[in-house]
Amino acid sequence: MKKINRIHQFDNGLVLLAEEMSWSNSVAFAILLPCGSIYDPKDQLGLSSLTCEMSLRGAGLLDNRHFLQALENLGVQSSETVSQSYSVFCAAMLPNNLSKTLELYADLLRRPLFPEDQLEPSKQVIHQEIQAVEDEPSRKMMIELGRNFFPDPWGRPSFGTTQGLKAISLEAIRRHHQDCYQPNGAIISIAGSFDWNELKKQIETLFGDWQPYPLKKIEEKNIGSFVVHIPYESSQTHIGLAFPSVPFNHPDYLLAWSGCGILSGGMSCRLFSEVREKRGLCYTVSASYYTHQNRGAVFCYCGSRAAQAQEALDVLISELQKLSQKGIEQPELDRLKIRAKSSLIMQQESSIIRAGSIARDWYHLNRIRSMEEIEQKINALSCEVINEYLAAHPAQPFRLVTLGSESLTIANDLLG
Repeated sequence: MKKINRIHQFDNGLVLLAEEMSWSNSVAFAILLPCGSIYDPKDQLGLSSLTCEMSLRGAGLLDNRHFLQALENLGVQSSETVSQSYSVFCAAMLPNNLSKTLELYADLLRRPLFPEDQLEPSKQVIHQEIQAVEDEPSRKMMIELGRNFFPDPWGRPSFGTTQGLKAISLEAIRRHHQDCYQPNGAIISIAGSFDWNELKKQIETLFGDWQPYPLKKIEEKNIGSFVVHIPYESSQTHIGLAFPSVPFNHPDYLLAWSGCGILSGGMSCRLFSEVREKRGLCYTVSASYYTHQNRGAVFCYCGSRAAQAQEALDVLISELQKLSQKGIEQPELDRLKIRAKSSLIMQQESSIIRAGSIARDWYHLNRIRSMEEIEQKINALSCEVINEYLAAHPAQPFRLVTLGSESLTIANDLLG
């Protein structure tokens, strides 16, 4: 199945990426905009999420109901996500409906109605997400871990705060939209069945006169604490442990990712085996790799009974240290490669997953990685190379956040 990658940058800075999959019966796109929580004013946290929500409530000549109905009539499967760095609008459809769908999204991005009567309902949607965190202690703990690990504003949750939402006016949304919904820093990635020349011509027609603006400058401030405990009356204790890693654009990224994959990702992985299965210290445990453009991290989560929480934390730290000190073994690497290749196969079969992947590649790497390149690098992984990296980059220093009835202890020389 031959795939052809296309790249074109327009005069206003907009980047169009496309991967032709002529055999596919679908086509999908991901539109990435420089509009995330890092750009929210400190007194209006949640502005990017609210701007995204409001942009969906009517655009061009169509009000809220008719805009959503138009997407449904085209059979579009859509989703929206706001992260710290950007907002992403994704859509998948039949190839014959790509042109009309792009027209609708051009209105959504450039000509949203921002109806005044939809402001409060939109705020309520975001507010419910904020309130939902209180009912999910594990999520609440992990949000606090991110806030204390990454320097502000990179650790902010995208949905903001109740106080921030209250302070946001319709005029503030319009200004934020003008500053952030713009071609400078924007990416449109498309994967599936399409005609490249027709696509490029339509994108030029829809977005070629889009006015660029300078990107907002980000001022960083490290306001986090090394150890945080959130009092919470419960028989369970939620443990979050984070340590620095390399970002996605670093040459050693795949080695860092491999170490995390050995720790977590299946029932045979180390954390599940050592902390849960052998000792019964928790009901769930995991490690996940996170990355921004210029920094990476591994976040570990463990949910345990309060009486066993300290031991669970101690064993978790021990396994992280053991990974650096003793490295990985060949059977572990073999299983990791199989999981990675299975993921690649699913990407090849899904236009919407592939559209998101090539957008992420461009955002972090300023290029598109082919499936063949990724597979070759996975095949080339060896225990020797990974173990050299792990020994040179031990899982430390840590930042710890716990949520439960009692706080836990960690040695001071492990923090930083």
